[in-house]
Amino acid sequence: MRHLRANVCAWTFVAGLSVATPLFGQEPAPGAPVGGDSGQAFLASVEQSLANAIARCEPSVVSIARVRRENPDRPFAPDGGDDAFGRAFGGVPVPQPEDPNFIPNEFGTGVVIDASGLIVTCYHVVRPDCDHWVTTRDRKTYSAKIVGADPRSDLAVLRIEATGLTPIAFGDGSAVRKGQLVLALGNPYAIARDGQASVSWGIVSNLGRKSSPSTESPGETSGSLHQFGTLIQTDARLDLGGSGGPLVNLSGEMIGLTTALAALTGHEAHAGFAIPVDDVFRRAVETMKPGREVQYGLLGVAPENLSPEDRAAGLSGALVAGVSEGTPAAIAGLEIADLVTHVDGKAISGADELMLEIGKRDVGSEVALTVDRAGRTQELTARLTKFFMRDWKVVTAPARTWRGLSVDYANAVQGNTVFEEFGAVVRDGCVAVTEVAEGSPAWEAGFRRGDLIARIEDVPLATPDEFFAVVGDRSGPVTVHLPATVAEPVTRVVPEESP
Repeated sequence: MRHLRANVCAWTFVAGLSVATPLFGQEPAPGAPVGGDSGQAFLASVEQSLANAIARCEPSVVSIARVRRENPDRPFAPDGGDDAFGRAFGGVPVPQPEDPNFIPNEFGTGVVIDASGLIVTCYHVVRPDCDHWVTTRDRKTYSAKIVGADPRSDLAVLRIEATGLTPIAFGDGSAVRKGQLVLALGNPYAIARDGQASVSWGIVSNLGRKSSPSTESPGETSGSLHQFGTLIQTDARLDLGGSGGPLVNLSGEMIGLTTALAALTGHEAHAGFAIPVDDVFRRAVETMKPGREVQYGLLGVAPENLSPEDRAAGLSGALVAGVSEGTPAAIAGLEIADLVTHVDGKAISGADELMLEIGKRDVGSEVALTVDRAGRTQELTARLTKFFMRDWKVVTAPARTWRGLSVDYANAVQGNTVFEEFGAVVRDGCVAVTEVAEGSPAWEAGFRRGDLIARIEDVPLATPDEFFAVVGDRSGPVTVHLPATVAEPVTRVVPEESP
């Protein structure tokens, strides 16, 4: 679009006649012919740019069909079996998902991100009680396995047994501007179920939008980061089934993953939303590719927005209404009534911005907090612990184990209530037992899910990495210390595994 000149006209065709309509309110030059070559050349250039962008990204777009299982514990039977889609209706077998005549009643879109068969889509497109089928642009249908599903980012990664796929090119979703032309590709109403993506186009309407209205005191217990204001808004038409499709620029690069349309009961507005392809998106996708868990930081505060009177007086930031004992906020020295004004030097305007800036960071990240305390500036540093997600998620990479035992951050099992119950213990450092294999040395030593571990021999612990670093090279019986306030006995000896 850089070649656009101010005197170029747009053209409207009415009853077979071309009429010059000025762009940007500028009249055609005196004596310029109606229907001149300049306007037609401009439109042809725009048309070519759109067609080129579609051609570049379209091979990477797939349709997704979701099929519920009658028995959630039994996979869908593609050969018919005794499931709902294998029974005959009126003597005619119901089409299977691999049949071109199959019409799903639950559907969405996905984008190829790796030639080996990895596909990214939205978290809400996949379900644990369903089987998922992917149809590619060459009209081939594959059974898909969920490799990772992350409710915090609303992203999921699927794998199909296919080769030679065309991964999409990522653009920079953090550099998107209002007014930028964009294209949305997807599977609206399942009409692209044969793998031939449908396209709409429009502009970027707004940035930093929220997926749902935030409350006055959101805290850190809400599931999705997008409710704090991350989304790209576009007027490119998004319909049911478009979730998980790419939002692309005129270079054919994906700058967002479409996730929702604006809809009220009995009304649909031409406003849709997309997850930006930014650092958070890339980190989540790269983590889920090998099936690992995507982790997010937690500070441990209950923030509030300032009153209108305080804002009118020129104050800005997030007001600390509560600090949980044992959390990074408490350890860093945050206090009730502190006003957090900056995170790592970035100005914070309110509670949502504080939650977003903290939530985007990985577990273990060190953040610098600028705090206004009774009119005096304080500089504090906090090392984030793990945000606890109650929502269903998928992690397929094998968990690290030691003698039949797996551990995680202290709140990984009991959630954030662990800070209320064992705040002082967590503050001093410990990890939580998440799984224990029955019959293993750890099991025989008495460990069960939910136990807290404070030390290995005389070495204190605060993170899972520290735990595995300490136990990694130890042989023979190992003495493990539980916090004295949690359980008795406070010491357990874990024997060595049998050869």
